[in-house]
Amino acid sequence: MRESRLCPLIVLQVVGTLGLLTYLHLVKTSRERNPETLQKTLRDNNPYANVEFSANDSYGDVGLGGKWKPTDKVVVGVTNLHLVTTPRERDPDTLRADSPYGSVRLGGKWSPSRNRSSSSEKVAILVTYRDREEHLKIFLRHMHPFLQRQGLDYTIYVIEQHGEEQSFCQGFLYNVGFTEALKDDPSYDCFIFHDVDLIPEDDRNLYTCARSPYHLSVAIDKFDYKLPYVALFGGVSALNTSHYRLLNGYSNLYCGWGAEDDDMARRLYKHVLAISRPEPDIARYKMLSHKSREPREANPDRHYLLHTALHRAKTDGLADLQTANYSVTSVTHKALYTHILVNITKRKPIKHVHPRKIGKRNTN
Repeated sequence: MRESRLCPLIVLQVVGTLGLLTYLHLVKTSRERNPETLQKTLRDNNPYANVEFSANDSYGDVGLGGKWKPTDKVVVGVTNLHLVTTPRERDPDTLRADSPYGSVRLGGKWSPSRNRSSSSEKVAILVTYRDREEHLKIFLRHMHPFLQRQGLDYTIYVIEQHGEEQSFCQGFLYNVGFTEALKDDPSYDCFIFHDVDLIPEDDRNLYTCARSPYHLSVAIDKFDYKLPYVALFGGVSALNTSHYRLLNGYSNLYCGWGAEDDDMARRLYKHVLAISRPEPDIARYKMLSHKSREPREANPDRHYLLHTALHRAKTDGLADLQTANYSVTSVTHKALYTHILVNITKRKPIKHVHPRKIGKRNTN
């Protein structure tokens, strides 16, 4: 009788012990499943945790899990797909048909199916460039998925300067790019003029032209996401084809850093074309690092050129491009962009002439 009573007690004790052990195991594993605990464990066990990546690494500033993003507000999952491909696929010039850049055609051309198109415009993205290989790679990795999500019919043109002229002539290159792009395809309605080191953070920042000239890079991280001054028209801007011709394009005389965008803003004022902009919380950009580069050489003639800008607006630009000292070395349709290589000969010194004399010269 006594033995028959002990059996259930032993069974209950065994069951209770097993239950306690199970509970303790669940508590331990639930802590391990906690996201913060998992992240700490991954960091502690990560053999690359103390390895620093530089701008010269082929993978750039890649974070944990193979992720990369210019800033926290950038749409994630845009640029990191290239990291899991082979080295050959990462090279834009050897792009394969199954790459994460989508069905980009030769020359950096892409167009959506009719039912996905969000715009009837045909857009040319003009990117002026020299000695910025790392910036260009990041730009292309980000921009193709970005533009495709907007359903745009677009082409990316990279206008690269070489030759005797050491100072960078951005406005001049934009004029050459505009002319060569229309030779490539005369049906472009809209042109986006884009610095290679600016990366958009928000898909709602539509790369399209408005009724008036459209300034897209309103808020850049370098300037604490604030517009430096109201007349700014640099960084990333959009002009339709007719407006660009009306304005006579950019001035060809600005070589060296500064003021070609301010010159364009004065041309807009001359033709009573107001600048329109998207909301600052949408038009946000990340500026890529320039740590490894020397300071840009300022244009010593920029103040004089700005002072005389309106007097030269009719003659300095697209109108005299054919007489400027340059030549197009090559136009190459690469996998992710159309490459326009421009040879600019040494520029002549700017002669400082009084604005009144310039005005008389232009009326004769």
